[in-house]
Amino acid sequence: MLWKTAILTASDKGSRGEREDTSAQVIRELVEEELSGEIIEYRIVPDEQDEIIAALIELTDYYQVDLVLTTGGTELAVRDVTPEATRRVIEREVPGIAEAMRATVMQKNRSAMLFRGVCGVRGRTLIVNLPGSPKGVHENLAAVMDQLPEALLMVTGQYREQL
Repeated sequence: MLWKTAILTASDKGSRGEREDTSAQVIRELVEEELSGEIIEYRIVPDEQDEIIAALIELTDYYQVDLVLTTGGTELAVRDVTPEATRRVIEREVPGIAEAMRATVMQKNRSAMLFRGVCGVRGRTLIVNLPGSPKGVHENLAAVMDQLPEALLMVTGQYREQL
């Protein structure tokens, strides 16, 4: 199965071209190599809740991707608003994915408890918040990668319950 995937980076500096978006590159590599996914769209927006919301809605409703992976805006800084924006667009939260990421990464790095990312479903799209650092992206995505195909089958209506 080739999963249609979008990457959304929330970064003030990145959106102004002042910082290279290496976290998105890590996502791209993991999606293509581990998930057999295809990156359909890539966006970088400033840490503004309204811009993140608009991008999430466009990626899910217009591009109709199966998976949106966000990076950035998930810590405790005042401008870190990706989880709040995500909650405003999802219809159903999937707390187990974020819980698994935090629990797995906390075994190596206690500061993972400060990660506020959320995961949820809008329509037939799974949205997963990831941290902003390349290392954080890799550790968190690796923690749940084995369950994403099953989750995507469910979200997209392709899951057939085993009898």
